[in-house]
Amino acid sequence: SSIAEQYKKEHLAIIISAMGKTTNALEKVAEIFYAGNKEEALQLFGEVKSKHIAIANSLLDKCLAECLSNLNDHCTELEWLLYDKPVRDYDYYYDQVVCMGELLSTVIISYYLNESGIPNKWLDVRDLIRTDDHFRDANIDWDFTTNKIHAAVSSPGIFITQGFIGSTDENESTTLGREGSDYTAAAFANIMDAESLIIWKDVEGIMNADPKQFPEAPLIHELSYDEVIEMAYYGAQVIHPKTIKPLENKSIPLLVKCFLDPLLQGSRIYKKSTKSLPPIFVVKHKQALVHLHSKDFSFVGEKLIAKLYEIFETLRISPNLIQTGAVSVQVCMDDKPEKIELLASVASEFFNVHVEKGLELLTIRHYTNELADKIIANKKVVLMQKTSETGQYLYQ
Repeated sequence: SSIAEQYKKEHLAIIISAMGKTTNALEKVAEIFYAGNKEEALQLFGEVKSKHIAIANSLLDKCLAECLSNLNDHCTELEWLLYDKPVRDYDYYYDQVVCMGELLSTVIISYYLNESGIPNKWLDVRDLIRTDDHFRDANIDWDFTTNKIHAAVSSPGIFITQGFIGSTDENESTTLGREGSDYTAAAFANIMDAESLIIWKDVEGIMNADPKQFPEAPLIHELSYDEVIEMAYYGAQVIHPKTIKPLENKSIPLLVKCFLDPLLQGSRIYKKSTKSLPPIFVVKHKQALVHLHSKDFSFVGEKLIAKLYEIFETLRISPNLIQTGAVSVQVCMDDKPEKIELLASVASEFFNVHVEKGLELLTIRHYTNELADKIIANKKVVLMQKTSETGQYLYQ
């Protein structure tokens, strides 16, 4: 509330994620429900519900009864679904269940800010952000969404809504992919022609590496849009890959700041040319390498490569690294067993397929050979790619 207090007189949209560990708990609910154990799923969701009720009780006074009623209405919406048997794909149920985290957190925070003297209006983002039905990685219908958001936030004031979620034209909840709350915020910033977008995190700003893996990682105070897009593409967790484009389109600067100490400078991402950046490290764990070898030792030419990319598009697979040889292609991808099995099944019509697991992918932007050699010295490297700016090393 102390941060919101600073912007009390602004025309402001506040986009909020689920509370800590709620998304993980709801993912477990979705998994258990889809496996056919609705009683256990209802019990686990009851624990999530109880946790939010306890938080509301600890924060609220005058608005408590109204807030609890609102929370209960949302929970009932999901409980009805959990009483049924799953008849659709898992991704559909994942989105219907997991979106509840953002809905519950924003209800509580909206009432809390109102009680704290920061008047605001709560909005259900599912009424505003229209998406297609690619559940778990939905695409925004920008024309519909733009009109809805303009209408909803046209009057001055503070608006509280959810990140990460949207809905189809049949009012089915969808999610926008990993770190989708950042993407939601960027969409609002773009549509509202915002002066800036501030993303509040529990870190000082954007580091040159994950501080959990590289404790000495320094803070980068200024970055260009292009550099952050590159970092996101290679798997850096701090900014969603889709977040930058809506901001870049309207030259809206993005500030990444620390809610633990709002006075810290943080990082600024904007339209500029960045020079003399330190090496930037991105590590992706749980990687698999799919070896595809042409069945008759024929060259892997345009037709086979075109077919392979068609398979990627159909199966919604985004490879992290591809290396092509004369008669083979090697594809590094996240180790998602269901995706790998589908790829192997479909690709086996054209290739002999072998899968290697238990790998990690290290990407170093602005690398030096000396630095790279030092980091991978004790690793068994199975694949390596380099450009003048970026080195990638897949190892055991």
